Amino acid sequence: QVQLVESGGGLVQAGGSLRLSCAASGSTFSIAAIDWYRQAPGKQRDWVATIDRGGNTMYTDSVKGRFTISRDNAKNLVSLQMDSLKPEDTAVYYCKANRGNFAYWGQGTQVTVSS
Repeated sequence: QVQLVESGGGLVQAGGSLRLSCAASGSTFSIAAIDWYRQAPGKQRDWVATIDRGGNTMYTDSVKGRFTISRDNAKNLVSLQMDSLKPEDTAVYYCKANRGNFAYWGQGTQVTVSS
């Protein structure tokens, strides 16, 4: 099993930056990819970014050029660097570990961007 803990959320002004972290524990060697998702109030949970075991990355269009997903394999840590934040980025951010046919979710961390 995999356990995930997100951290780094908070309140930031528009145009500012935050760095989110997702710490993985458990059967981390079998994780194929880590995703970041976000869910704004009243909205569905949407995919934001992915990094796979080869280091390949993908982003949803709305964050491309502003967000960067990265990994530190030695520390079992995946980060999401968020720059040029907009109020529309306000959401609870979740990391998800994909392992076989299963997905493991963290508890989420709140990101609030004020105008």
